[in-house]
Amino acid sequence: MTDVGAIVVAVSISTGKGRKKTPVDSVDLKENHGVVGDAHAGERQRQISLLAVESIEKIRRLGLAVDAGDFAENITTRGIDLPSVPLGARVALGEAVIEVNQIGKECHDRCAIYHSAGDCVMPKEGIFARVIRGGTVRPGDPLVVL
Repeated sequence: MTDVGAIVVAVSISTGKGRKKTPVDSVDLKENHGVVGDAHAGERQRQISLLAVESIEKIRRLGLAVDAGDFAENITTRGIDLPSVPLGARVALGEAVIEVNQIGKECHDRCAIYHSAGDCVMPKEGIFARVIRGGTVRPGDPLVVL
């Protein structure tokens, strides 16, 4: 199964947990670790997070000025319905391969976006994965469900 035209729009990192991430030119994914230099990396289940720009645009339509990384996602995509990617699916991102292990997440505390817009897309539309094969990922790289 492939998704023709799905691409990486942005790659982002943060040095601390509980804050939005900053878009960068590229990220290095390390096998069974996540994004090198990101606060959420480590030998855990949720090593990397993805959110579609189409989801971000829903919040923009509610009047908020949000962009890539504002939902603390590492990889912002375009052209793929991320929540429909099945658990266990492997996805190629540039040189790297990840395996989807969680769709959505429970938010224990309502974030600033939720309080401003009355909704947040990450708990329903974000996905999480572990890194199967490391490599560099850049905006413009193809995203392919294997």
